[in-house]
Amino acid sequence: MTTQSPSHHVFILMGVSGSGKSAVANQVSHQLNTAFLDGDFLHPRANILKMADGHPLDDSDRQPWLQALNDAAFAMQRTQAISIIVCSALKKSYRDILRQGNDNLRFVYLKGDFDTIEARLKARKGHFFKPQMLVTQFATLQEPASDESDVLVVDIAHSLDDVVAATVATIQDAISQD
Repeated sequence: MTTQSPSHHVFILMGVSGSGKSAVANQVSHQLNTAFLDGDFLHPRANILKMADGHPLDDSDRQPWLQALNDAAFAMQRTQAISIIVCSALKKSYRDILRQGNDNLRFVYLKGDFDTIEARLKARKGHFFKPQMLVTQFATLQEPASDESDVLVVDIAHSLDDVVAATVATIQDAISQD
């Protein structure tokens, strides 16, 4: 029995909070008529309660969550030609956990600078923006380097429609090169 189809692909949309991961993934999955999972839905109860109490997660808190996302990616690639998962995946070690056993997985890094993302977060209606959260996100971010050839980059310094179009094109290009 095969564990995955070489024609099936999982793309993890990654980036700091406010980079547009959920909004982009929602529209991309609609345009590509494919599955979409917000990785935050797989946090264990303990993580949700910890965050609700205002405490940040540490790497040991994230371990079971990242493993659940790895399992979800494995399951999705068995049944869907294209699947999209939203996960910040800020550290290389997190991306490495997500990669394990998922040969058909790639990342799409929604890359933006601090000022662009800060302005977008401040403009969100009904959303309380904490500047320190963004500072922490950028401090934690380990930008993908050349040794991570499975990471594709989309510049978010454009309108949402343009970022969605660029993401769709990036995904389609990656699939056509297989």
